[in-house]
Amino acid sequence: MTFSELELIEPIQKALKQEGYTKPTLIQAQAIPLLLAQNDLLGCAQTGTGKTAAFAIPILQLLHLQGPQQKGSRRIKALIVTPTRELAIQIGESFASYGKNLHLTHTVIFGGVGQKAQTDMLQKGVDILIATPGRLLDLMNQRFVSLRDVNFFVLDEADRMLDMGFIHDVNKIIAVLPKKRQSLFFSATMPPAITKLANTILDNPVRVEVTPVSSTADTINQFLYYVDKGNKNDLLLHILDDKAIKTALVFTRTKHGADKVVKVLAAQGIKAAAIHGNKSQNARQNALENFKNQTIKVLVATDIAARGIDIDELAHVINFEIPNIAETYVHRIGRTGRAGANGTALSFCDAEEKEFLKDIHKLINKAIPVIEDHPFPFKGIIPPKKENDRRGPKSFKQGGSNKPSGNSSRNNSSGNRTEGNSGNSSGRPKKQYYKEKANR
Repeated sequence: MTFSELELIEPIQKALKQEGYTKPTLIQAQAIPLLLAQNDLLGCAQTGTGKTAAFAIPILQLLHLQGPQQKGSRRIKALIVTPTRELAIQIGESFASYGKNLHLTHTVIFGGVGQKAQTDMLQKGVDILIATPGRLLDLMNQRFVSLRDVNFFVLDEADRMLDMGFIHDVNKIIAVLPKKRQSLFFSATMPPAITKLANTILDNPVRVEVTPVSSTADTINQFLYYVDKGNKNDLLLHILDDKAIKTALVFTRTKHGADKVVKVLAAQGIKAAAIHGNKSQNARQNALENFKNQTIKVLVATDIAARGIDIDELAHVINFEIPNIAETYVHRIGRTGRAGANGTALSFCDAEEKEFLKDIHKLINKAIPVIEDHPFPFKGIIPPKKENDRRGPKSFKQGGSNKPSGNSSRNNSSGNRTEGNSGNSSGRPKKQYYKEKANR
């Protein structure tokens, strides 16, 4: 199937050709006709499957067919709510690309920056608003935004919205939307809480699910390194020494851990930046732009911050730490192997993370191939607890030797110890503790 077979209007067809689009992805081929027929839609798709175009293209066409609004009195007809600034900006860029030949206006609003430029655009009048929940509610309360004329509502990345604690904000937004509207709900995973939320938004929706939520793309080559925690920094440096790796996205579980990895890389002359919730919005955006244009070689990210990273040419993802939630592994490695390109995902697993790895193997229904030939052979070491650590002793059983390897003392002093690996005093099992910690 080609885009020309989807009954799209000529201005959109022309824009898609200019962007180099010829064949729709699976979710685009399924969703666009359903949305043009004005159905509510529940979309379940992995990241990188093209879902932004799947909802942006039909919304642009339907708005265009409604006829132009009078200049100076434009009212918001379409609202797209997404969890992060990075995603909001990318969605705005997509609307600009696909709608370049239409007389429709859009703007993007998000927190972490001054609001004047955003409110100036809103006061001029826009057809399409892309927003993060917090800034949207703020500007609604200040009466800069009215949603009473919204005909199209999109909730994007709903599972991440829930993870980030935006559920109450989302419910407040939904409460003021017109009852009569077309609603679209997209999520990479569909746990019960997400299904319940979808039921409050959608009216007799058509469900589109292009891949099982537990699957990983065939274009991604996955490999696993068993390595002691104290040797992870050296293993990362060893891997990055490969000249074939132009850029790499490295994942840590914590913000603190991301910053420490950046310091280790910088000390060895490797240009790197961290992207996480403690960074300012401008710092995050600058880091992402520098990574895209390869000014820096390594971007170190936490899971929430990385959800907005969309780079077709990204060839390498490295899990410096195994995620404590199995589904997160699928999302992480989904940053590579996009748009039909091949990608490589490397994961470092220490003794404390084996339990998480079992959950991942169970979810993806296969074992990740292990690379055993590397300079830092695995000894199964669990680092001993520091005496001055106020968080108390580990509540899980230690295994293997407590003696650090030859490189571990140096690595620990260079900042390899992360908050996510530091035990707990709650008495709860390790996996439960990490899951609770991740959701705080």
